Amino acid sequence: MSDINNASVKTTKLGAKIWTCALVFGLVGQIAWSVENMYFATLAQDIFSNVHRQDLATIVSTLMIWLSAIAATTTTIFAGGFIDKIGKRKPFIAYGYLAWGATIMLFAAIPMSPKEEALGLVAALLVIFDCIMTFFGSTANDAAFNTWMTDVTDTTNRGKVNAVMSVFSIVAFVIVFVLAMFLYNADNASNALFFIVLGAFPIVTGFVAIFLMQDSPNIVKNSNPNYLKETFYGFRPTVIKDNKMLYVCLTASCILGISQQTFFSYLINFILNTLGIKDFIVPLAIVIVLAGAFTAVTGMLCDKYGRKNFYIPLVLIVIISTLVIYLMKFMPQSSYVYVLVVAGTFMLGALLAGGSALMSSFQDYIPKGSEGRFQGVRMCFTVLLPMLIGPLITLIINLMKVDNQSVDYLPPFEIFLAAAVIAVFALVPIYFVRKDSDRLRNDLLKDKE
Repeated sequence: MSDINNASVKTTKLGAKIWTCALVFGLVGQIAWSVENMYFATLAQDIFSNVHRQDLATIVSTLMIWLSAIAATTTTIFAGGFIDKIGKRKPFIAYGYLAWGATIMLFAAIPMSPKEEALGLVAALLVIFDCIMTFFGSTANDAAFNTWMTDVTDTTNRGKVNAVMSVFSIVAFVIVFVLAMFLYNADNASNALFFIVLGAFPIVTGFVAIFLMQDSPNIVKNSNPNYLKETFYGFRPTVIKDNKMLYVCLTASCILGISQQTFFSYLINFILNTLGIKDFIVPLAIVIVLAGAFTAVTGMLCDKYGRKNFYIPLVLIVIISTLVIYLMKFMPQSSYVYVLVVAGTFMLGALLAGGSALMSSFQDYIPKGSEGRFQGVRMCFTVLLPMLIGPLITLIINLMKVDNQSVDYLPPFEIFLAAAVIAVFALVPIYFVRKDSDRLRNDLLKDKE
């Protein structure tokens, strides 16, 4: 085997139009998903806390996570197969973003302090609106945009591009959080303006896509007339056998995703209520900047030298940093801000860098012409299973510790202990991904020559 994997490799340059589309649609997509991942759950928790039903806060939040994950995965499976069949990505992105923004605005109709007799209706609307929004978001972003990203990148630049996309997830969180500071309040009668403003982002982006985005000229259209059969292409036993390392790679992503989902939807209330850190804008900014720099640098190094030597250290950092956040339970409150900044930076940076590296490897493993059909498989491993299993673990922990007498919803420290323990298991598939990385990189670089 050649030593090409150990040498510096020239990166394929992407044009200005591709970078612009990737940056705009990637960032706005992450803004929309940040609203879904963070503030839809926070909204549910705040609504039911306002009427002193913390038990419903946990249950409804978990149902929203579970059902939206099922909706996202199912949508991506069918949309991805259809996108491959017609050989186009742009229409799904452009018009999908328009509908995505409109459905985010549906949450403007939800009251913050419903009457007792309306609690069931409010719970149902929260779940239904979330699933509707997820349908359009998954079509536009999870299926179409991710397929487009696979089309326009190769193994020499995917680490950098996916690192930027990962950083966008925290940049989007900051944007949403800053807007929430001015527009969202748990004590408001309504938070309509917050959801209307955030829904406007995808709508504007959808119009931009109509005029700016172009599909790759190298798309391989799926000519098989049996759409339903091809839709589940990635779930066939023969396909799994022929592409086993793709599924091993996704298994590693899945385990890290489960680890993250044990705490992610509860993060805002954990910082505000459990830790009691009310003024955390500056600490949060420090974490965002440092974690973003960590992720970006790691992504560029992975492209240049290969991902082989980065996987295990990144997982170990996730394990140690989440464990440290749990151990804050035994530390004096005066140390919370400092420990959170240090541990949070490493935790967030390692999760984002590890996720982007594994996403790049997943894209490398996809057979040419099957980019759309494998997005549903990706969603099963990176969204469905993590968002079912992670919140279930958190639900059990929360129900053991829930206090309906508390004024605020207090996520327990133990959710980070669970995250650390789960992340340990990611080392098993990571070992095999790392072992195969030299062979994969050599093959792809030879094909590129």
